[in-house]
Amino acid sequence: MNLKYLKILEYDKVIHKLSTYCKTYIGKENANNILPEFNSNAVIASLEFTTEAISLIYRKGNVPICDIPNISVSLKVLDSIGVLSNLTLLNIARFLKISREVKEYFFSSDDIDLSVYFKLYDLFDLLYANQNIENKIFSVILDENTISDNASTKLASIRREIRKLEQDIKDKLNSFIHSSTYSKYIMEPIITIRANRYVIPVKEEYRSQIKGFIHDISSSGSTVFIEPISIFELNNKIANLKIEENIEIEKILANLTSMLYDYTNYLKSNISILGNLDLIFAKASYSIEIDGILPKINNDKYINLISARHPLIDKNVVVPIDISVGKAYSSLVITGPNTGGKTVSLKTTGLLLLMVYSGIYIPAKEESSIFVFDNIFADIGDEQSIQENLSTFSSHITNIVEITNNITSNSLVLLDELGSGTDPIEGANLAISILKYLFDLGVVTLSTTHYQELKNYCIATNGFQNASCEFDIENLKPTYKLLIGIPGKSNAFAISKKLGLNNKILNMANSLMKNDDIHIEDLMKKIYDSKIEIEKENEKIKKNSAQIESLRKKLENENNLQKEKQDKMLGDAKKEAKEIILSAKNKANSIIKELNNLNKNDLSKANNLRNTLNDELKSISSNTSNNSLNLEDLKDLNSKFSLKNSSLEFNTKNQKSSVTFVKGNNLKSKNISNEINVIGLNVDEAIFVIDKYLDDCSIAKLVTVRIVHGKGTGKLREGIHNYLKTNSHVKSFRLGTFGEGEMGVTVVEL
Repeated sequence: MNLKYLKILEYDKVIHKLSTYCKTYIGKENANNILPEFNSNAVIASLEFTTEAISLIYRKGNVPICDIPNISVSLKVLDSIGVLSNLTLLNIARFLKISREVKEYFFSSDDIDLSVYFKLYDLFDLLYANQNIENKIFSVILDENTISDNASTKLASIRREIRKLEQDIKDKLNSFIHSSTYSKYIMEPIITIRANRYVIPVKEEYRSQIKGFIHDISSSGSTVFIEPISIFELNNKIANLKIEENIEIEKILANLTSMLYDYTNYLKSNISILGNLDLIFAKASYSIEIDGILPKINNDKYINLISARHPLIDKNVVVPIDISVGKAYSSLVITGPNTGGKTVSLKTTGLLLLMVYSGIYIPAKEESSIFVFDNIFADIGDEQSIQENLSTFSSHITNIVEITNNITSNSLVLLDELGSGTDPIEGANLAISILKYLFDLGVVTLSTTHYQELKNYCIATNGFQNASCEFDIENLKPTYKLLIGIPGKSNAFAISKKLGLNNKILNMANSLMKNDDIHIEDLMKKIYDSKIEIEKENEKIKKNSAQIESLRKKLENENNLQKEKQDKMLGDAKKEAKEIILSAKNKANSIIKELNNLNKNDLSKANNLRNTLNDELKSISSNTSNNSLNLEDLKDLNSKFSLKNSSLEFNTKNQKSSVTFVKGNNLKSKNISNEINVIGLNVDEAIFVIDKYLDDCSIAKLVTVRIVHGKGTGKLREGIHNYLKTNSHVKSFRLGTFGEGEMGVTVVEL
């Protein structure tokens, strides 16, 4: 695509905005050099990168890419087996650190399926990280001017010796400058350094009183800086040690540098990868910022942009437009007054397509769809952009000549003010001919014009469609809303009337107009207005239907919740009733046991026990009736019990159940089984059954019984064992052995 067309459509401004989201120098370079793709596969691939990056930003936050140091020169030094300085080594360590952190950003989370990021996966995976080298450099080089004492044993030893000598020098000089003999010669009682040697400031008039070497004189000449002869040798030793220190530092830097020789290709690759990732995530961040969407890519050569916004206009101010072309018609002609938004409509269409072709989401609605054209041509401009040596008409025709010489059937052409700048009749006919030529080639075209002849041609010709930019007559300003299917009016008469032009002039002008033209435009506007009203009513109906459906689902959910609540309440009530019955039954068993142990002379006590039992039965009756249970659940209490040496009988009043005590042995069946199976029951149900079973076994004088509960999760077995510990009939119990059922069976001794 010709760069001038990119500039006409303001693509450069979008790219400049995109570059501000890049964090690295290489990312910014990539952004500034980006060009749109005109191949659908390449466009789809680019958009997939952006889609994955947006997903990662929402799930993991922004990628930790920051401004990386430019290590290109350092890599050339490494290629030539040179030695790097403190600063360049630190820059490489920082670069490795950023590379590692970016790689960890992607691979650190265990709760995200990274395979869905199949485009970005390879980029992150190829990033080279070497924390050993990174840590080694940071541990040795403290800053661009300082090597750590711990960089080598020899360096540490040299520096210890230097510090010792420096202290010796300071001690001697302090003694010198504070002595009664020399203190009067000293300008200030301080120790300073000149030419890397320790000196003291001496008054100029006493310079001959102190033996030593003069290294400097103050600007005023009043002070000379002298190295006393007494510390000369110490300063020499320090100077020699400094030389040794520098030699050792050079060795350390050489060793650090040599660690990198085998990894220069990885470092070069990292620069490229970080630059690519920086640009991809910049596209994602910019797409999020403009509330962008991923449009559908169609293969049917049409554009359908819904609520499209120009990305360079404030999103709180810009008026969204719907632009559709390429299906029922391939040539859309936009008419209407100047400053009405016609040119913006063309630019919005072209620019949004270029953004998609560059892998950037666009500010529109989700249902939008575009085609990947093989080129976009644009003749859009104002007087300022027209070449000085050409007229308006000549400039437009020059551009159109270039366009018609280079288009194919899969190109998109945007033409602003087609046919303007010349005789209206000739200009209109030329505009129609150009559009017809493009249409016959199969080119999708968007154009703007003022010519009535083009409006009429679009009405009468298949494959062509009118559109207009709406104008608010009352407030004399455009609304910038695009109306497809409606030819635009210049509104010259209405505007003139609003501004107060004499009615006689307006009436005469109206009489000169062709009635057919006025009638067609007004009629189509009325049809369009009616269509809008119908669409509004349909939208209301859809909204009401959605609300009704929502209410229906809400009521259905509430009914389901209410039923679940009722079922739970009923289940809880039954469980509570069973617990009441079990509790009462334990009390009744205790009373019965006492009755069985009474002598015949204990009738008064037996009567009291009988009353207690009656009260328990009444309590059970009251509680179970409240829980929707029947005393039939208590049928195991309708038993006969023996009372030693007596023939006492009594019945509970107002109860369906009765309790009878008779002399003699118990009348329970002697044929009760010595095994019970409770597999499939929950703990409460199993205990209820086992409790009654053990009562029967006790009455039947069984000594050993087996409870089959199965292995399962062990919860049923545990619940049964807890219960057996409290049952008065149970002497002991154990799990089954091999051949007895093992963990699935409990053997009970009564």
